[in-house]
Amino acid sequence: MRFSKYLIFTLREDPKDAEVISHKLMIRAGLVYKEESGLYGYLPIGFRVYNKVVNIIREEMNRAGAIEVLPTILTPASLWIESGRYDIMGKEMIRIKDRKDNWLVLGPTHEEAFTDIVRRTVSSYKQLPLTLYQIAKKFRDEIRPRFGVMRCREFTMKDAYSFDIDEKGLDESYNKMREAYIRIFKRVGLNALPVEADVGSMGGTRSEEFMVFSSVGEATIIHCPTCNYYANVERAESILKDDDVVENETMGELKEVDTPNVFTIEDLTKFFNTSPKKFIKTIIYMADGKPVAVLIRGDLDINEVKLKNYLGAAELELATPEIIEEVTGAKVGFAGPVGLKKEIRVIGDFSIKNIKNAITGANKTDKHIINVNINRDFEVKEFADIRTAKAGDICKNCGGSLEETKGIEVGHIFKLGYKYTESMNVTVLDKSGNRIHPIMGCYGIGVDRTIAAVIETSNDEKGIIWPITIAPFECVIVPIATKDEKIMEISNKIYEELLSKNVDVAIDDRDETVGVRMNDLDLMGIPFKIIVGKKAINENKIEVKRRDNGQTYEIPVSEAVDEIISIIKEEYKKYEA
Repeated sequence: MRFSKYLIFTLREDPKDAEVISHKLMIRAGLVYKEESGLYGYLPIGFRVYNKVVNIIREEMNRAGAIEVLPTILTPASLWIESGRYDIMGKEMIRIKDRKDNWLVLGPTHEEAFTDIVRRTVSSYKQLPLTLYQIAKKFRDEIRPRFGVMRCREFTMKDAYSFDIDEKGLDESYNKMREAYIRIFKRVGLNALPVEADVGSMGGTRSEEFMVFSSVGEATIIHCPTCNYYANVERAESILKDDDVVENETMGELKEVDTPNVFTIEDLTKFFNTSPKKFIKTIIYMADGKPVAVLIRGDLDINEVKLKNYLGAAELELATPEIIEEVTGAKVGFAGPVGLKKEIRVIGDFSIKNIKNAITGANKTDKHIINVNINRDFEVKEFADIRTAKAGDICKNCGGSLEETKGIEVGHIFKLGYKYTESMNVTVLDKSGNRIHPIMGCYGIGVDRTIAAVIETSNDEKGIIWPITIAPFECVIVPIATKDEKIMEISNKIYEELLSKNVDVAIDDRDETVGVRMNDLDLMGIPFKIIVGKKAINENKIEVKRRDNGQTYEIPVSEAVDEIISIIKEEYKKYEA
């Protein structure tokens, strides 16, 4: 590839709307262009990176025994109605009505479509296990697209779906995909760790997210450095410290206290001159249209994902002030468990079990109650872990102290179970001739997110630092003077010989200063620059300069091709999986 005949588009300044490094550098280096909010297209340099990532994913999927297909992006709404997800997916799902008044969906994910493929084509256990995959566009009408290609309305995903006879088979398929993911992320230069995650609207019994630690990540990861427990905060479990519990504390007399305009935990803590751990918060939610009272210790936060899962609710939201007043008889901030209407479902977090002489709302505006004790003053029939784990909590596995960090989710794997094959009535004949539902797994990788994550974790003040496996070119030849015939003759000879040896090489023969060209190559993250200058003529030497650490090698012109190939081969070994 000759850059003089190629589309190279670079910028010296950061785009004004870019918040994170990957967004800035993908625009500045000419990898992508912005069509509008949440819509990005790939320019030639970026498309080369994209294709290399896709090829690595495809190689590892094939290696794991998965089979590639290409289903339609537009899927009938009827498939989503069958699975029960048509309404659950909400406003993120882009729906289209055709000229015949039929509703179609621009696929945000493809569980239904792949389940339908199997329903159409598989009839016997002899055809299983089967794992199908695609690498294709997805569409989600994100309410707030951000961070460049990390959260878009149109994006590329590799999604795979396994179908097995039983849970043992699902375990094997799941583990194959898990191992394939580990290989994929190593090959693209990412240290992506699998962490426990919530199954969300996908359904199923188990899921893991592959996370790249990064300060710009949208996910919070709870982890234990002692035993290497990792979990998304939506899923993380922990043990609370009970160092403030007084075992022999005598139950005090229940008493109502005037607390005019004092209703936040912070203000109440000051008012009563005590710890927030002495309070039991009562939060009113609406779960599928019905009010639910949720009790939790004053210093803790409710994990709405855990709560929604526990309730099995399709929709969960905080109750409005009007509903709160109707349910409790008081304005927002004064709800409590004592005297709540019996018909209201009450869920208690385990954190309230050991609180003695707690302080709660009185279900009267501007009033609280002190010396509230569970079982004596109110009853909770349902307890669950519905709190958000946080740094400093005790690890459930080893007793160590938990920490938290931010992460970018680049992949997600699920054990879906029978959610889709049962709801969409997919059956096969087993060995005994009985009809059974296959069991499913689901495995996704965000291609664009993977590219962005590599940039977030591998860059410097000059620009991107690509691993050689996905760099737009493995090396670029830089003739110092493009008007010098001898320099260009040597440059062209090396270029042609490298091309003949299947090296992914380009020559930057643009009519620009050497400074501009060198800066552009650093910005683009080219792993090796091959610099051909006066030394090539006077001393028979060229320079090879590494992008990652700036190290320079001097190589005789006559040995240049073999030496460059050797350097590149050695570099690839770092990413072997």
